[in-house]
Amino acid sequence: MILPAGAFAQTTDVRKVLDSPQFKTAAAFTESDQARFVKELIELTEIPAPPFKEERRAKAYLQKLRGSGLTDVEMDQEGNVMGVRKGSGGGDMLAIVAHLDTVFPEGTDVQVKREGNRLRAPGIGDNTRGAALMLAVIRAMNAGAFQTVNDVLFVGNVGEEGEGDLRGVKFLLQKGKYKDRIKQFIAIDGADQGEITHGGVGSRRYRVTFKGPGGHSYGAFGLVNPAYAMSNAIAKFAQVKVPREPKTTYNVGAVSGGTSVNSIPFETAMVIDMRSTDCGELKKLDAQFLGIVKASVDEENKARSTKQGPISADPKMIGDRPCGVTALTTPLVQATSAVVKAFGLSATYDSGSTDANVPMSLGIPAITIGQGSGERAHALDESVTVEPKADVKAVQVAMAIILVNAGMR
Repeated sequence: MILPAGAFAQTTDVRKVLDSPQFKTAAAFTESDQARFVKELIELTEIPAPPFKEERRAKAYLQKLRGSGLTDVEMDQEGNVMGVRKGSGGGDMLAIVAHLDTVFPEGTDVQVKREGNRLRAPGIGDNTRGAALMLAVIRAMNAGAFQTVNDVLFVGNVGEEGEGDLRGVKFLLQKGKYKDRIKQFIAIDGADQGEITHGGVGSRRYRVTFKGPGGHSYGAFGLVNPAYAMSNAIAKFAQVKVPREPKTTYNVGAVSGGTSVNSIPFETAMVIDMRSTDCGELKKLDAQFLGIVKASVDEENKARSTKQGPISADPKMIGDRPCGVTALTTPLVQATSAVVKAFGLSATYDSGSTDANVPMSLGIPAITIGQGSGERAHALDESVTVEPKADVKAVQVAMAIILVNAGMR
């Protein structure tokens, strides 16, 4: 991928940062701080943060932010915790976010197990390492006594995973106190620091409940059956043709309902997911799906008796992640690419479903960057590697990305 000529200016800015005495001081500090980074990573991982129940971890993270030298440290109404590192300009703000929640339900064993330099525990990589890395970056910036032009808002946010539906960042950018000041946005999430996620994969998710009168499988045979309506909808949905480019996908992820083998169910349900990198394709697929649900209900009500009542379907949206894109030509992408390359990493560009979707959809330049290590995300044997040289580099890469985009004075 070749970036425009403007990237040369960004490369010059990167060299200014990396060659500065402040960065050398901060880099030396990151080496002495690595053990603390690992300690906090373990500590945070072992505080459960299941969907919609992140409060314990958020409160612990809030205390760490209060001890980091930031100003205006607080928890907002949605449960996000944040603090500001003041710049000299007093104007635009760069938001750095790392989500605190994990995909794992309440009761999951989150005790960290160590095997040499590998740490295993649910959620340790996605995204606890990102949250711990952000704390290490703040300390390193303080050690280097950096002054930036723009204010930098550091946020440990809630609600990124699953049915959380990006609720933390949605609140931050749509209702939060800084919603009109944030002009750039970087999420720390994922492992590969060379990968720059500049496209937001949008998604629509529904829980569709089909209801009918129910009855005995023998005695009431011939009545409408919600299971038939639902299965018809699934079969029709499976035949929908979607484009490979822009990549568009769909899935029936779970089905439920019924009471016994010899009963016509009075209720069944399915949970579905639709995604696309293109807003128009996602909207079109959404309309097709809702049309399929209606047609399947109509067909079942015509196929069997409705004397005890008809079939109905209630599609409830349980997830709406907006799509968007930050152009490769934006200074945010160019500057981040220049930093990645300066550290000898291969810059790659991708789309994904992350907190950055929200600012992209609002026209705010946004990307997601990695935190340096992580395997088996969303699995019970999720792991990260902790190794002094690699951990130090991970902190330095993230710090340089922030400094170049916030404008080092």
